[in-house]
Amino acid sequence: MFPTEIKKIHQRIEQINPVQYARSRNFSDGTVTHLSPYISRGVISTKQVFDHLLSLDLPWQRIEKLVQELAWRDYWQNIWIAKGDRINEDLKHAQDPVSNHGISDAIVDHSTGINAIDDAIGNLYKNGYMHNHMRMYVASVACNVAQSHWLTPARWMYYHLLDGDWASNALSWQWVAGSNANKKYYANQDNINKYFNSSQKQTFLDIDYGQFSTLTIPEVLAEVSDFDSQTKLTDTADIQLERDKKTLVYNYYNLDPDWHADEEVQRVLLLEPSFFKTYPVSQKCIDFIMQLADNIAGIKIMVAEFETLTQQVDPAHIIYKEHPTNLHYLGTEEPRSWMFDVSGDYPSFFSFWKKCKKLIPA
Repeated sequence: MFPTEIKKIHQRIEQINPVQYARSRNFSDGTVTHLSPYISRGVISTKQVFDHLLSLDLPWQRIEKLVQELAWRDYWQNIWIAKGDRINEDLKHAQDPVSNHGISDAIVDHSTGINAIDDAIGNLYKNGYMHNHMRMYVASVACNVAQSHWLTPARWMYYHLLDGDWASNALSWQWVAGSNANKKYYANQDNINKYFNSSQKQTFLDIDYGQFSTLTIPEVLAEVSDFDSQTKLTDTADIQLERDKKTLVYNYYNLDPDWHADEEVQRVLLLEPSFFKTYPVSQKCIDFIMQLADNIAGIKIMVAEFETLTQQVDPAHIIYKEHPTNLHYLGTEEPRSWMFDVSGDYPSFFSFWKKCKKLIPA
């Protein structure tokens, strides 16, 4: 479903149909780009996709929806930069009500009885992907029906997603749960049937929207557990590095094959156990980044903390890309590639988007 060869990834960019995307993106069989895993892993950037859309010479209104959706990713990243670890807590409002801090066993076991949701969770385990609209459905069931605090279910979903971006994931879950928005997001069975080619009836979601406020936790969702997740990193052979040679540090959020291309440098993919303890991901996700790393000639894999790297390479010769998880890095920090020169802690996406639109080329 997600090829890792850079040529095929670039082909996906070329195949984007922004007009069909705008019309059908919310449907399970709609036209979407399937670029999110490559953007999240830093193989390509939102700006790279944006530049391609501008090159299509289409009227702005035909590409605006896709550009706006890309901008959401940059917006969430800016919130993470501004708020730091505070995005791991209820950001604007306390989620209410909260009956537990686990996740429903029926969600983990994809046995909720909502066929479209159960099928999507099974597909998540198989392919590491879930349609964005379905992610909102699952979050709504977990947080607003089962009354689980959003953090544990968000960690569960992030663990399995090849396109896992903690900012987009955590803040979107908070948006659904009402802790990062002024209201909760709900979806009933009719909504799911409409967008996911289903005709199911007589489920706990087969109600009018006005009934959600008095809905008790369905029995099928009542049993909850903690999500005890770990990432298993395979120890790598000791690698030898030159202490005084320019060294590029790659990681889970930066696998850019064009970074300082054609330069004679040392390239190290640093997998820190402490990072994956904080943000654990599945073996499928680890295998995916290892395959993506094959696009970077001469890269060496190091499973160690950043401090261990500095024992081999003088930080004066280390270069890395800015990211909220890299605050302990030493060396020269380089900026990521953004769609727009707009940064900061904006109170809402649309205040951020309003500023971005002023920078759209005429």
